[in-house]
Amino acid sequence: MIHTLRVFLLTVFFAPLAFGATTWKIDSDHSAANFKIRHMMVSNVRGNIAGLDGKIMMDGDKVSTMKVDVSLDAKTINTNDKKRDDHLRSKDFFAVEEYPKITFKSEKVTGTDSKFEIQGKLTLHGKTKSVTFKGTDLTKEVKGPWGNTRRGFSATTTIDRKDFGITWNKAMDNGGVVVGNEVEVTVEVEMIKEDKKS
Repeated sequence: MIHTLRVFLLTVFFAPLAFGATTWKIDSDHSAANFKIRHMMVSNVRGNIAGLDGKIMMDGDKVSTMKVDVSLDAKTINTNDKKRDDHLRSKDFFAVEEYPKITFKSEKVTGTDSKFEIQGKLTLHGKTKSVTFKGTDLTKEVKGPWGNTRRGFSATTTIDRKDFGITWNKAMDNGGVVVGNEVEVTVEVEMIKEDKKS
């Protein structure tokens, strides 16, 4: 009797969320992570990492129900300078042969569709740390000309690369260092609604 009551309560309180959650697949061709880091204390180097892949689950427009599980292909790092990009892929920085993927899994999401925070675990260079992305402008669902339904959003965070074991640097003769430590990351996400609900 107690077991039956427990099952009933779980069904009543949690089934609506489970059955209402929609799975959205990241459109890798129209999504990317862009970054900005200080160079020689005088300017910013900008680049991007492509290959954003994964899924996002959400119950309708309820941002608090969002669950994010995505990855990036570290080998695609690009700053439009081959020599610099090769160095970034080396063991001095991303060590992409050993750590080919950058992943993020959300733990808690709060806010509204216009302004929200995604708290979770970022794994980079073999290190996992808690980070918070500040998200904006979760769009409404849009029906594309090819029949699929899309929506998207932007999210930004700032990390200290040293927290992830990426410490390479060189001191300059007049003070300062070649590479800054703080990295501003902006993720542009476009996702496609899957037909099957989870």
